[in-house]
Amino acid sequence: MWTLADRKIESRLLIGTARYPSPQVLQDSIAASGSQVITVSLRRESAQENNSKRFWEYLSESGAHILPNTAGCHSVKEAVVTAHMARDIFNTNWIKLEVIGNDDTLQPDPFATVEAARILVSEGFEVFPYTTDDLIVAEKLRDAGCRIIMPWGAPIGSGQGLRNIEALKTMRKRLPELTLIVDAGIGAPSHASHALELGFDAVLLNTAVALAQDPVGMARAFQYAVSAGRRAYESGLMQASSRAQASSPTVGLPFWHHEQNL
Repeated sequence: MWTLADRKIESRLLIGTARYPSPQVLQDSIAASGSQVITVSLRRESAQENNSKRFWEYLSESGAHILPNTAGCHSVKEAVVTAHMARDIFNTNWIKLEVIGNDDTLQPDPFATVEAARILVSEGFEVFPYTTDDLIVAEKLRDAGCRIIMPWGAPIGSGQGLRNIEALKTMRKRLPELTLIVDAGIGAPSHASHALELGFDAVLLNTAVALAQDPVGMARAFQYAVSAGRRAYESGLMQASSRAQASSPTVGLPFWHHEQNL
C-alpha cells in the first residue's frame, strides 16, 4: 500500500481512458492493469461518441478513483474553468493539470501551469500538474502548494521512454518529500519498470495500452512491470561499475590451487 494524496492504494500504475477500440476493451484493460486510478479528459470525452451513459457506467464499474484532467487547455483561465467543471461532475477535488504551450510537441507551458496550480491549490484542489523534467519548474510547483508532480518521460504519445534519465534522477533526489509520477512518453513495460527502479512513485500511461494489438494483454504486462520495478527499487539495485567483477570466487578453484603450488 502507498498513499496518493488522501487515499491509500496498492497499484502504482495509473491508466488513461482515451483511444480504446471500445468501452468493453477499456473496462477489461483497466481490470487487467490492476490500476486503481484512471484519468479522464473532460473536454475530450464530452466531444466524442463514446460519451454515452454506458461509457460512464464502465468507468464507475471499474471501482477506480477518477482523476479528471484539463487536456486541451491552452491558458490559465481555460484550465481553471475546466477544473471546476470536473469537480462538479466527478465529485472529486483531484485534478490533473495540463496547460499546453506548444501544439506540435504538446509541451506544457511552465508559466501558465505554475499560475494555474497556485490558483487551484488555493481553491481546495489536489493538483497533479503535468510538466517536463525541468527541476526549477518542479520546485516552483512545489512552492505553489503541489504535493504531487507529474514530469514527462518524453512527449505525450511518443513512446520514447525516459529520454532524460539524469534530469529525472536529479528531480527524485532533490524532491524527496513529493510524490513523483512519470507521465507521458511511456511506450513499453520496460520504460515503466525503469521509472519505478529510479524511485518514482508511479507511472501514468495511456497510448501504450490503448493502441496495442492486444490492449488487455499489454495492460497486464504493465502491471507486472510496475510491480517488478518497485520491488527492485525497494530491494536495492546494484551499482553500475566500469570494471568487471567476478561473480564466482577464485580462491579454492583447481587452477588457483595449481598456480599456488608452482
